[in-house]
Amino acid sequence: MSRRFIGILILLATASVAGIIATQIFWLDKAFEVQKTQLNLRNEQALADAKQFNDRVAIALSNVANEILTINNDPAKLFEAVKQIRPNFFTVAINDTVHPFLLETLLKREFEQRNIAENFEYGVYDCFTDSIVYGNYVPVIGSGEQAVYTAEATEIKWDKDGHYFSVFFPDRVPVETEIPEPTVSTWAFSAIITFIVFLFFTYSVYIILKQKRLSEMKTDFINNMTHELKTPISTISLSSEVLMSDGISANPDRLKQYAKLIHSENQRLRMQVEKVLQLATLDKEKVELKMESIDLHQYLHEAMNSISLAHADGSVAIDSALKASNHHIVGDPVHIANIIYNLLDNAVKYSPEKAKIHINTKNDNGFLIAEIVDEGIGIPEESIPHIFERFYRVPTGNVHDVKGFGLGLHYVKEMVKAHNGKVEVKSKLGTGTTFTLKFNAVA
Repeated sequence: MSRRFIGILILLATASVAGIIATQIFWLDKAFEVQKTQLNLRNEQALADAKQFNDRVAIALSNVANEILTINNDPAKLFEAVKQIRPNFFTVAINDTVHPFLLETLLKREFEQRNIAENFEYGVYDCFTDSIVYGNYVPVIGSGEQAVYTAEATEIKWDKDGHYFSVFFPDRVPVETEIPEPTVSTWAFSAIITFIVFLFFTYSVYIILKQKRLSEMKTDFINNMTHELKTPISTISLSSEVLMSDGISANPDRLKQYAKLIHSENQRLRMQVEKVLQLATLDKEKVELKMESIDLHQYLHEAMNSISLAHADGSVAIDSALKASNHHIVGDPVHIANIIYNLLDNAVKYSPEKAKIHINTKNDNGFLIAEIVDEGIGIPEESIPHIFERFYRVPTGNVHDVKGFGLGLHYVKEMVKAHNGKVEVKSKLGTGTTFTLKFNAVA
């Protein structure tokens, strides 16, 4: 599958998801508008009903007040006697004697005539002290509720003028004037599902790109490995043919030269196979480590001696400052040795013809820290986050003078992690690179 085809596929899929989300937003907006309109209509109707109810109550109370004055032979005329204190609470100022039973009878009759079927409470107040002298709760006729009187009529001195009364509707809920935010639970659920689909789509694209990149790196690895293994095999084959030719025994110097060449290429082939075996080790679900106490200084010395012998021509100079007083760790000897050798091998490969490598150790807060420093070509800043990835090799354009499979640093990272340690890298292009290993030191 070509890169262009994948790009077009991702573009079309992204456009499709974007279209779905845009459509979802459009219909959500429409749903909000419709529901808001419905709420507005309901509230307007409720306000109209409430106003109509208030008007009917005001007329009924005004009629009751006028009838009381007529019964009391009071020629006074009422003007705006009814006042609405709250949406469900009214007062009537008549400044005359108000008998509660007469008041209750008149209220029931007026409310029934005007179709006001609401439970209500009324109270009679003294105009001079504003204290209640009598009150009662009156249920709707037929509701089955019984009136409960809070005072006896005989306890009231009815020869005293100056009363007013109030009526309260406890079951009357005030109408909200503000429009609440509409609820769109169904649409919200749909939006959440769409968002989850988008997340899965994004994750799928990420996985596809990651797998494609991994596939490309594996292809490069196979091609590179084929070349790396084919070259020493060809050299060994040619050298073997020369050694089997007639008359080679008569030329001991030439015989020794080809023997050394076979040995060198065999060592090179062994190292390449070792890299592949390291990859196979990492591919296992769990690496089995044979842990024991290790003197890290000893392994550093052995690795330095090995590198020095392999470059006896003086092309590599290694110096060390092993200053750690506690240089023992718990680890697997084989893997610790491979970690050190991989880092030293990289330092040699990515250094100029005359490689200079520095190895330092120290103790810090119970840790043993080892630094492998080279003065090589360095690593570009954008490549540093990827150097520990499997098969990754720093891009060098068309230059392939540095051989490798892109497995060494990945192996180092995984093995250091398996030893509960840390590996860090600092590098500057054209100056050099420093790899820092951090292990728990043991006495």
